[in-house]
Amino acid sequence: MSGGPGADTWWLPRTVVALRVRVFEKVNGDRTVTLPNDRHGPEVFERVYAHPAADGRSAGAGLSDLFWYWLAPGPEVHQEHLEPGERYEDVAATTRRVLAGSSPELAAAAGRAVARALDTVPDTRISLVRLRDLVMPAWAEFCYELVFREPCPPHARDLISAHADDVVSALKCTGLRHPRRRARLTAYLSDRVAAGEVPHRLPASLSPPEQVHYLQGTFFNTAVVQLSEATAHLLLALARHPRVQHRLSADPRDDRYLTHVLDETMRRYPLFGIAHRITTGPIPLDEDTVLPAGSVVCFSYPDYHATGHDRPDVFDPDRWSALSAKDVHHIPFGMAANRPCPAWRLSPLVLRAAVREVLRRFRLDSTASHTRSIPHRAPCLLIPRGLPPRPRRLAALRRFLRWWDAVEDVTRGVRQLVLGTVMVLHARHQRLATRHFAEHPAGRCPVPHPEGNSR
Repeated sequence: MSGGPGADTWWLPRTVVALRVRVFEKVNGDRTVTLPNDRHGPEVFERVYAHPAADGRSAGAGLSDLFWYWLAPGPEVHQEHLEPGERYEDVAATTRRVLAGSSPELAAAAGRAVARALDTVPDTRISLVRLRDLVMPAWAEFCYELVFREPCPPHARDLISAHADDVVSALKCTGLRHPRRRARLTAYLSDRVAAGEVPHRLPASLSPPEQVHYLQGTFFNTAVVQLSEATAHLLLALARHPRVQHRLSADPRDDRYLTHVLDETMRRYPLFGIAHRITTGPIPLDEDTVLPAGSVVCFSYPDYHATGHDRPDVFDPDRWSALSAKDVHHIPFGMAANRPCPAWRLSPLVLRAAVREVLRRFRLDSTASHTRSIPHRAPCLLIPRGLPPRPRRLAALRRFLRWWDAVEDVTRGVRQLVLGTVMVLHARHQRLATRHFAEHPAGRCPVPHPEGNSR
């Protein structure tokens, strides 16, 4: 979180952020290094991230207990947290099959889902919405169709949206976990899997309960959350940069410029803040320093993305006219040599379709702060195309939004500090990852821990 408008006059947000950072530093312990840093720059970041020994996922890191707590139920079979081996390869192959499809079909499905969400917004007046909340049901429907190959019923959409919102709110420390809410989606998916209603071959290395948690964690948690967050970032960036928005609206089929906008948004506001890995062997940092096995390495995407660019803090899609993503410090979907995001091909396709559908109907305007974590869920004014200009009304709404964002910044910061501390302590008490690997050294657990569904 960073200060919004008026942050210079509000002392509390910065103090709260410093305290919260201190709490989470304590979780990592002493055997942790964050890259890049003042001594080891982007080249070391790339070399270590791609090193074969930087392949541990959860075993041996205190931070894993916290992430497993947030991702429960089923964090032990979440694709991001599976240790290397045949089991991971089986799960990854299934994910690739589910995400497969032709580009036109995927883009069209995304456009239809976003259109249905936009149908709920009045086209006769300016609406104040939170962009992440607006698009999350759309991505819930989209991911449901990927998994079940059929239209998403409202009941399932609501279960998926409630679950995804609960997970991401806990991750941002803006709310506590609600295991019963998550369990309702688990029960729904269990019935569908037991009835043989998933038209994909599920990982044979997983038990039926694990297959349910795999679907829930991969598609109805991570996929829905990340697509919702990415869309919110894109639309909020357009709302805060009217010239960029106008250029896109004037030629919505300009794929090249829209791709530049997407690249710049993901550079400036990467979906991943920190990716942590546990070293399974020694890794040299420089001539004098070697990371021993068992070290926790935190890879900072924002710091890495800020290197090698002129004016890195400026949002400038035009910079990509002379750049190639493969030649710059830009890994929006992770490092190719270390488990990149399986949706690296699908995501740009569907995000472009979503942006086109929104801009076809609305003009966007926002004075809300834009930070990487967008804990405010991206407040934005949606102005219907064709609505007669109402400059006084718009100016009043913009002033209200600026004031509202500044006040929320203070109250939200305190809430994040309190709730974050509570969840850190609760996670340390439950020790989900630590207990799992103590009981199952090879990383396999036939029956998921019941603590994943407790408070």
